Amino acid sequence: MDSKHVDLWNDCLKIIKDNVPETIYNSWFIPIVPLKYDNVAFTIQVPSHFFYEFLEERYADLIHAALARIIGKAGIKLNYRVIVDSKQKGGATTIQGVSTNAVKQDFGSPKGLNKSPKNLVETTARDWNPNLNMRFSFDNFFEGTSNKLARAIGKAVSENPGKTSFNPFFIYGVSGVGKTHLCHAIGTEILKRFPEKKVLYISSHLFQVQFSDAVLKNTSNDFVNFYQGVDVLIIDDIQEFAGKEKTQNTYFHIFNHLHLLGKQIILTSDKPPVELQGLEERLISRFKWGMIAELDKPDLELRKKILSSKVKQDGLNIAPDIINYIAEHVTNHVRDLEGIVTSLVAQSLVYNRKIDMELATSTIEKFVTLSASQQKITVEKIQHIVSDYFKITLDAVHSRSRKREIVQARQVMMFLSKKYTDYSYSLIGNIVGKRNHATVLYACKAVQDSLDIDKGFRIKMKDIEEMLKR
Repeated sequence: MDSKHVDLWNDCLKIIKDNVPETIYNSWFIPIVPLKYDNVAFTIQVPSHFFYEFLEERYADLIHAALARIIGKAGIKLNYRVIVDSKQKGGATTIQGVSTNAVKQDFGSPKGLNKSPKNLVETTARDWNPNLNMRFSFDNFFEGTSNKLARAIGKAVSENPGKTSFNPFFIYGVSGVGKTHLCHAIGTEILKRFPEKKVLYISSHLFQVQFSDAVLKNTSNDFVNFYQGVDVLIIDDIQEFAGKEKTQNTYFHIFNHLHLLGKQIILTSDKPPVELQGLEERLISRFKWGMIAELDKPDLELRKKILSSKVKQDGLNIAPDIINYIAEHVTNHVRDLEGIVTSLVAQSLVYNRKIDMELATSTIEKFVTLSASQQKITVEKIQHIVSDYFKITLDAVHSRSRKREIVQARQVMMFLSKKYTDYSYSLIGNIVGKRNHATVLYACKAVQDSLDIDKGFRIKMKDIEEMLKR
C-alpha cells in the first residue's frame, strides 16, 4: 500500500506543530487522517462537519502553506472526507477543497489596543485599527549615513511586504535614534499602497499585557488567532520579552505562522539579536532569518535636516546659524534635538525673549553639562566603586577565585558595565579578568535573577548605582 501521502502529512504536521499552541495541535490536528494524494489534491479525513468548518475557517491557510512547502509546489487542493453519523447512509461525505489561495478569516482589532483581543469577529480592512501614528512617514524620516541602510530596507519592505528577503526585518539601535519612527513610516506606507492589508503596530509591553489578560480570561486561543490573522506585524522593543517564557512561546508560534504564510514581520530592539539576553535561542535564530539593520546616532547633516524640519513644522522662526549651532553641540539622539527646540520655545514664551544665539548657548550649555554628568560612568569607575563597596581588591575580582563574595562582586561589575556602557559582552569579559562572552551573559542573568527575588540585594544595587551617578 502506497504510504507517500502519510509521510507527506507527517512532515506537514511537523511544520504545523511549530505554528500552533499544543492544545490546538492535539485537539484539531492529531485526529486528522491522511487518505490520499494524487499530485493535484490532498485528501484528509476529519471526524465531523463542525471539525471541517473549524479547520477551513481558522487553519486552511496554514495547512495549504505546509503542503506547499513539503510538496514543493503551490496550488494543491485540500479535500476533506467528513465522517457522518453512522445511522445516516453512506457513513461519510467528501467536500471538494480549494487551492492554496484559500480565503482566510479576518480578525478585527480592538480599538485602542489597550486590552486583550476579544470579540474577534469578521471585519473589513476599513474597520481595522493599525495603531499607527500617521505623522511618522518616510517624508519626515530624513536620510543620513547613520540610517541609510535601514531606511532603504524599510522602503523596500513597504513596497512589497512579505515578498522580499527582508523578512523578518530586525531594526536595532540605542534609544532615541528613530526606530519607532521608521516602524510607523513603514506601516503607514504599506497602508497607502495596500489599503486592504491588516497592518498592526504594537509595543512589546502592550503585547504582554494583552497576553496576560488572555491567560486570565482563558482566551489564549483567541489571542493567538487574532495575531495570526495580521498581514504585517510590527513589534517595538522586543528585548522586553526577556525572561517572559510563556510570552516568548506564544510569540514563537505566531512568528512561525506569519512567516510561513509570507506575512511581513518587523521588530525593533536596543541590541542586535546576538546580544539579547533572556530570549530563547530558537527565537533569536529566527530573528536572523531576514535582514538586520542598525540605526546609529545621527550625523551632523542629518541633525540639521531634523532640526530644520522641526522648526518649520512648529511654525517657529529660528535663524540658520542657531540651527547649525544646536546641531553641532547636541550630537546623541533625535529626541535630544527635539527637546532642545522645545526648551528654547518654552523659555522664549515664559521670559518673553527672542530665540537668539545667547539663549541657545545658555540652554545648550545646561543640557551638555547634564548629559556629560550622566555619561561619566565607565567600566573603570564601575570596577573601583564595586570593589570598594564589597571591600574586595580588584586583583581578587580579576582572579579565578570562586569565593561567593568575590563571584558576586565580579558579576555585579559585569552587569553594571553592560547596563551603563556600550561595551560588548566580550570586551567587558576581557576587562573584568579576561572572561569570555558566555561568562558575562551568565553573570548578567544571575544578577537580574537576584534583583527579581532578593530585596536585600536590590538595596545593595541601588546604593552602588547612586554612588556611580555622583
